[in-house]
Amino acid sequence: MKMKAGCSQLKPVVLILIFNSCLYASCQRTGLQVCKLCSGPVLNGTAVGQFCSVSAGRIEGRCCLSNDNTTDPERIIGLDLSNCSLTHVEDLHEASTALMIDLSFNPIVNLSDTAFQGFMELNYMIVPGDIACPGGNVSWSKVEVKEGNRLCEGQKNTCNQTGQLSINCPENSLCAPYGPGFFQCSCADNYHGYKCLREGEFPALEVFAPLGASTVMLSLLLWVTQRRKVKPL
Repeated sequence: MKMKAGCSQLKPVVLILIFNSCLYASCQRTGLQVCKLCSGPVLNGTAVGQFCSVSAGRIEGRCCLSNDNTTDPERIIGLDLSNCSLTHVEDLHEASTALMIDLSFNPIVNLSDTAFQGFMELNYMIVPGDIACPGGNVSWSKVEVKEGNRLCEGQKNTCNQTGQLSINCPENSLCAPYGPGFFQCSCADNYHGYKCLREGEFPALEVFAPLGASTVMLSLLLWVTQRRKVKPL
């Protein structure tokens, strides 16, 4: 009987371990979906392939990953989605760290600017010739059409070059680039609140203390009221 009891106690543990292993394997398989949007690997003769070789990166599907072990091992520095029969480009957030993206030779109908929101490091893009560069041509230092493709090079800083107060942001806030044609505002030191109008440090204690106290009181109230409904064994 003891052996059976021991086995029955081990079964849930074994099942949990198996479930966690399967979940981990599933996550591993589903990682970096953007690299699998198109079949085949990055070819050496393509723009991304040459960039990856010069950058000493490694190829995984249609991505070039950084080989720098000190940073994220799955950090995408290049993405080649050329000749993939894409008509729309939407969710590419996994490649937000990319320095180069190639979307050439695709029948893209419309290229949404928001698809590249947060791509601060993007410095080189290739898009079909009839498609404007993300954020507009004014968001890039150099734009040219070559062999039917539009080359967008050198993403411009939407904010002023000093990184100080900007006319794009409210008073007492700083402007920072946030992708081609995008910027984000953050409160300057010693300012917080709506449109950074409040001066002084954020009153964390005054805000979170009552919230924590009310949460504890509500939990105790629920515990007391629900305990009455529990039938004794």
